[in-house]
Amino acid sequence: MRIVQIAPTIVPGRGAPGVAWELARAFREAGHQVESFTYASVPGMHFDARTRVGRRAAQVWRSVRFSTRGTTLAREFLAARPDAVSLCHNTAVVGDVFIDHGLVSEAMRAHGDSRWRRWGNPHRWFIHVRERRRLRGATHRAIVVPTSAERAVLQRVYGPVRAPIEVIPHGVDLERFHPPNDAERADARAALHLAPDDRVALFIGHDLERKGIRVLVDAMVDAPTVLLLVIGGSRRQIEQARRHASGAGVEARVLFLGPQTDVVPYLRAADMFVFPSAYESSGLVVAEALACGIPVIATPVGIAPDIVTDGVSGYLAPRDPRVFADRMEQIAEAEPGSWASGARNSVANLSWERTAAGYIGLMERIAQERTIEEGL
Repeated sequence: MRIVQIAPTIVPGRGAPGVAWELARAFREAGHQVESFTYASVPGMHFDARTRVGRRAAQVWRSVRFSTRGTTLAREFLAARPDAVSLCHNTAVVGDVFIDHGLVSEAMRAHGDSRWRRWGNPHRWFIHVRERRRLRGATHRAIVVPTSAERAVLQRVYGPVRAPIEVIPHGVDLERFHPPNDAERADARAALHLAPDDRVALFIGHDLERKGIRVLVDAMVDAPTVLLLVIGGSRRQIEQARRHASGAGVEARVLFLGPQTDVVPYLRAADMFVFPSAYESSGLVVAEALACGIPVIATPVGIAPDIVTDGVSGYLAPRDPRVFADRMEQIAEAEPGSWASGARNSVANLSWERTAAGYIGLMERIAQERTIEEGL
């Protein structure tokens, strides 16, 4: 099968670019031909922005241009490949299948942004109109969401969605993310200068505020035996969270390590993963933590309700500091490694190969439908 992926970028990592990259790898390993249509396929997408305002303006420009000119060029690209089945990840309004990676408006609402902040920006309206046209029109033959919860969010925000919606969870690299052996854990903890009896909770997330850093800092007041490692965040967010930790009197037990390109060493060093996020379309980092044999304490958003079982792989909890503190202390009392089997087993079926197989099955049905339509 010839497969075309349409996305702004397709590179290893997180988010939509990382998902597209993993799918491309799995499709090729399954023997399929894979091509890409990205920013690099559209003239005039490069900007050498040096300031924060300039970078933001360039980001908006690329979004609008890829949605408009990129859509036109992507249609021409697909017209030259009539046998291809296409997957669209973001921005361009074209393709047989649209893969939802989260709603900007829902993320901002969950963040607590005011209605003016959410809708006072013309670019927000552009995105809303584009997505409404995409989801309620006849552009795509199918919509894929990573969780059942995201399907409900999509329908609540945009109303009746014309194309059928399928749930295909994102995969996890189960070889890279695995329970550490004793040597791997010891090396990871030594690199962070952790004592053998330190009980470590790990948080990973770029948007610290939406993903609940204040909840965790407040929880640390009632979790005196726990040390919290925080990965991610902008400079402004980290400084705000650090001041909040100081005001709560827990700054000595909350370590802000900033963004990290490789989170595996930190997962190996941790005893638990904590994630009080207000909104996730998927929350792949939850699955990655479980794959490393770490119990997860998370709010019931994204994929968490599907893979976190209370007392087996962790706990689902409301966005309440006292509840998070209680669960953190419960896990801290357990013998290190005692949760590993239950955590790992909860995601044993979430390989990228299985995810790719779900997409291949969907694309084969679409190809068959097109053949029938062309024969009529």
